[in-house]
Amino acid sequence: MPKKDASANHRNLNAQPRIHQHAHEIQQYGTVSHALPLDLEEPVRLEMTEQLNQLLADSITLRDLYKKSHWQVAGPTFYQLHLLFDKHFGEQVEIVDTIAERIQLLGGISIAMAHDVAEMTKIERPPKGREEVPVQISRLLDAHQVIISQCRELAERSDELGDQGTNDVVVSEVLRTNELQSWFLSEHLVEMPLVQAEEPSLRKAI
Repeated sequence: MPKKDASANHRNLNAQPRIHQHAHEIQQYGTVSHALPLDLEEPVRLEMTEQLNQLLADSITLRDLYKKSHWQVAGPTFYQLHLLFDKHFGEQVEIVDTIAERIQLLGGISIAMAHDVAEMTKIERPPKGREEVPVQISRLLDAHQVIISQCRELAERSDELGDQGTNDVVVSEVLRTNELQSWFLSEHLVEMPLVQAEEPSLRKAI
């Protein structure tokens, strides 16, 4: 038997990077992998990944809205809100990653690029310019309301379909975090005196 040339295995190797490569997609958006040992039927995984992608698009939008607010906040509460908005941004970053990985785990394709997110999100687009603090907070609360509503519907539906993993992610990580962040924001819109309390007789009835 003729001896193989050991150098043949390395003949096509090259230290230069092969850049500008293009090829067909290996999986189209809106599909799920067929053979996954998850004990969840393909129609269930298709429905869950579709709803999770909507939740993902809105969570990405809320995440970015927090960073916009963090940069552009102004006024006497600047320091507190600057830090709070960035803290909430960091928590939303984790939520976004959790949702995206759940979609991939179910065999789907997670939405990722900004232009695709902009087409899908149900959250109102803010202006490019700077807004007053009450408007910033109101926008964030409206965005939270969109996501919280989706979470409740998705939690109920995933439970009906027997997808306990998605139910757990949506309730334990997405819903509860958004509820907590909404509470923190809402308290900043309560009109209260900062230095001197009002006499009960002078306070207007609401």
